[in-house]
Amino acid sequence: VTLDKCHGLYSVTSMSQHVKSYVFFSVFVVDLREVVFVIQSQRNSFHVQQAEKLRKDLLLQAQAVQESPPVILLLHTLTDNEGDWSILPLLPYLSSQFGKNSSWIMFLEEGTRVKLHKLHEVLKKFDRRKEWFLGKPLHDEESTIIHHYAFSENPAAFEYPDFSAGWALSISLVNSLTSKIEEEPLKSDFTIDLKHEVALYIWEDGKGPRLTGVAELCTLPEDKPRAQYCATTVSSHSPVCGQPVKSDNIFVAVKTCKKFHSDRVPVVKKTWAKRASLLEYYSDYADPSIPTIDLGVPNTERGHCGKTFAILRRFLSSHVPKTDWLLIVDDDTLISLPRLQALLSCYDSSELVCLGERYGYGLGQGGYSYITGGGGMVFSREAVVQLLVSGCKCYSNDAPDDMVLGMCLNALRVPVTHSPLFHQFLSHTVPSSIRYTHTHTHTHTHTLFT
Repeated sequence: VTLDKCHGLYSVTSMSQHVKSYVFFSVFVVDLREVVFVIQSQRNSFHVQQAEKLRKDLLLQAQAVQESPPVILLLHTLTDNEGDWSILPLLPYLSSQFGKNSSWIMFLEEGTRVKLHKLHEVLKKFDRRKEWFLGKPLHDEESTIIHHYAFSENPAAFEYPDFSAGWALSISLVNSLTSKIEEEPLKSDFTIDLKHEVALYIWEDGKGPRLTGVAELCTLPEDKPRAQYCATTVSSHSPVCGQPVKSDNIFVAVKTCKKFHSDRVPVVKKTWAKRASLLEYYSDYADPSIPTIDLGVPNTERGHCGKTFAILRRFLSSHVPKTDWLLIVDDDTLISLPRLQALLSCYDSSELVCLGERYGYGLGQGGYSYITGGGGMVFSREAVVQLLVSGCKCYSNDAPDDMVLGMCLNALRVPVTHSPLFHQFLSHTVPSSIRYTHTHTHTHTHTLFT
């Protein structure tokens, strides 16, 4: 008995009579070897460890059910392209490597937990020859700036996948999208909310498939009773890798200006700043009642590159206590410092660490990633040293500091590390499932998630 995959047939040959007949088999049957898992990993050592744990767990599950192991890829190892994390630039590679012999590409975040046998059963329900886009659906309750106010008349009309639940593309769709990318190269644009942007690109104003919701793809904590019905869940615990970093090992720099001394700064001082051991306010005006420090950089209405680089230089100077970590925030960023201390226990301060909410610019055309400043930027001391030694500097005081830093880090080949615990948005624009899935560290608004 031989298998003719191209036509969906079993070919049965009688050697004695030289008679060949065909028996149709279901095109819905999926062998695990036909599923390619892509773990959306990052280059930072902590995230590599997390991705490897997930990879090992998948392989052990396959072994336990005596299945041939599936292909499991760590995204950060696949190519040298910085933009691979934005998925679309990676599709031609996936098509060329797996477009003929696989049926599904299943994307997983490092915190996604998978029940392999249940996921196998889910994928069997779908005709692998068709173009499928599967996931747990999210939608906006109202139009939002991070989605460019798309579908403003009916925001709930468009659904996009919750990446933490895992999401899948049939290989037919991957091949189709690759053809589209090769015919019309990806635009040089911003990557802000990746899951929404991927869904928009696939949908293509109605020419492509919409997201198909799959109930078994879940964001329930893995220890909840209802999770027994899920093929995917999420880790029940926020990352803690040891003793939290001591508060006196984090230097906090708050960027402000004279016009916000009387309204924003008092809110910071009455709330999260009470937990900070080492904190300074940097302004265009020295106000001893706060106190603020004038760095000699005039306030700018747009970017704050001059002020941010002055902070980086001050951090390495003798004017402030020596610490392993630097946190730079705006005066309207609210923070849970204890959660940040716990999170930083997972990172090695001797490495080049630049941590926060990752955005991208021009990733489809060889662009760069950056940490968006509004959600807070965390740097290891070694990262600040390398940035300044490299000669990186602002082209103007009002240049966008976060994007300039991103360009410099890209030139140095220093990875920008994303954490889903940092955010730059208003709380009421967050999909409800996201609000309750993650324990937040930052949010760029006057509402703190606790």
